[in-house]
Amino acid sequence: MKKIILSLISIAVIPAIFMSFKPDEKDRPLTDQYIVIAWNDLGMHCANLEFANMCILPPYNNQTVHVIKKGDSTHLPVAMPGSSGIYVTYEIPGNSHSVGKTNFWDYSLHLFGVVLPPDVGLAGFAMTGTMAKSDALNYQYATGIPITAYTDGSTTIQYPYQLTMIKAFLPGGTLIASTQSVIPVSHEINCVSLGCHVSEMAILNQHEQVPGFNIANKPILCANCHSDPALGTTGQPGVPPFSQVIHMKHGEFIKTGAISDCYKCHPGPNTQCWRDVMHTSTGAITKCQDCHGSVYNVGKSIEQNGRQPWLQEPSCGAANCHGVQFAEEPGKLFKNSKGHGGLFCSTCHNSPHAILPTTQANDNVQNIALQGFAGTLSECSVCHGYTPSGLGPHGIPAIKVLQGINVSSGQSACYNATQNITAAGNGAYFNVLSGGNATLIAGRQISFLPGTSVSNGGHLWGYITAKGRYCGSLFPPMAPVTLSEEENVSPALSADPGFKIYPNPNTGEFIIEKVSGDLPGNLEVKVINLFGKEMVARRIHANSHITVNIGDHPDGIYLVRITGGGLDHSEKIIKQH
Repeated sequence: MKKIILSLISIAVIPAIFMSFKPDEKDRPLTDQYIVIAWNDLGMHCANLEFANMCILPPYNNQTVHVIKKGDSTHLPVAMPGSSGIYVTYEIPGNSHSVGKTNFWDYSLHLFGVVLPPDVGLAGFAMTGTMAKSDALNYQYATGIPITAYTDGSTTIQYPYQLTMIKAFLPGGTLIASTQSVIPVSHEINCVSLGCHVSEMAILNQHEQVPGFNIANKPILCANCHSDPALGTTGQPGVPPFSQVIHMKHGEFIKTGAISDCYKCHPGPNTQCWRDVMHTSTGAITKCQDCHGSVYNVGKSIEQNGRQPWLQEPSCGAANCHGVQFAEEPGKLFKNSKGHGGLFCSTCHNSPHAILPTTQANDNVQNIALQGFAGTLSECSVCHGYTPSGLGPHGIPAIKVLQGINVSSGQSACYNATQNITAAGNGAYFNVLSGGNATLIAGRQISFLPGTSVSNGGHLWGYITAKGRYCGSLFPPMAPVTLSEEENVSPALSADPGFKIYPNPNTGEFIIEKVSGDLPGNLEVKVINLFGKEMVARRIHANSHITVNIGDHPDGIYLVRITGGGLDHSEKIIKQH
């Protein structure tokens, strides 16, 4: 019998909104007028790798996208509807195929009743292609991308946190925006590898006394008997849901209450899918059990309360959590809810269990490219084109990102903050020279919250908050600082240095040209990838230009940093084939 795999993306109808061109748009590159933001709505997807005996989950990964036309002081940004004609493509650099890495296609007819072309998933999407557009809706998506954790270059080492390359085009084919988004996948389903079961066949043999079960009909789809809303299957009458039976059965002997209990299956001790701001490198601040309950109680809540697994999960706005101000839309999960400007909550916060910032560097790549630092998308100018006054999402005041503050050794910056200050830096800290309250006192060094170490020896972006007037020096110099309001800063921010970098996007070669003002002597030019690794280093002389070639490096987003003589200027460039 043919099985139906349901799309996991909730569709909420909103009016189509269009915006006329702004007066200055004719002078702006299209890539400066639009941004694209993407995410995986599952947080992590686990899948069997071998399907000859049984199937718990097939290869099935989702990507969702907003294409946003940026605003300015007189126009609001717009999440472009599918009817705009803009289309979005996706690919996974370094991972072009799944056939040969898993035997899923050998058994798709037996398991799901469909004959699938090679590298095409159950929802009809391939490993690369064009996303589906929702008529009159403001997002696009690809559902059930059949990715494996193995890249084309390795069939022995899993890479759970790969990146998609996503590009948005006008109807005529002109590129307007691109991004890189995590498409996480793991095959660490540990029934056998953890030593709990000697083999998959041993698991199936335990079912032989169940009426109607025929082991000769393998491979067995677990969701054929046990209902599984994640796959859209209703199961057999009288048979408990898969989530209920698996949690209650294992919960009978998994009783430590440790997070490692959950990692035995979700998706395993190596991948550890829960990687967000609540889960640090030194241990979880909040455990899975604090929201979901014990392994046994996860299943018991289905049996006793009729909870629908996958469709009814803990709420952000639940008691003792964030409250109504941060609650999802009534009756919807976080991953299906929308908020500010009709955007999905995941647009700014990322997907479930991977709320930003996370301990996985690839999770943070997109927002570092958009706003210059990791964490929730909180810099309003990314979409608005400037920092509005007043309140933003959840009633929080708009914050202003101050980047390129010229504070070097022996110099200091002063802030007069009447509201909380949120500082963010990549392993940076602030040496307080004088302060206005107990939090900011002279002689104290304020370090940023640590995360996973990165290539330059620093740490993931973190945050501190405090009030009052204080002066101090940043280390290392040039660490970006985020303020909750415009402040008096000394020394002043760098003015627009008047560089032109073109073409952008490019195929690997671009020109850096000084188009206005004077340069303070020779400058150093570095091209840096989004993991902080230096790819190219050059020198540029005053009032001249250079040609830079990164053709030997992969397609993606890079930062061009120009420094010297008190100047520190960075711009994002896009390399595409």
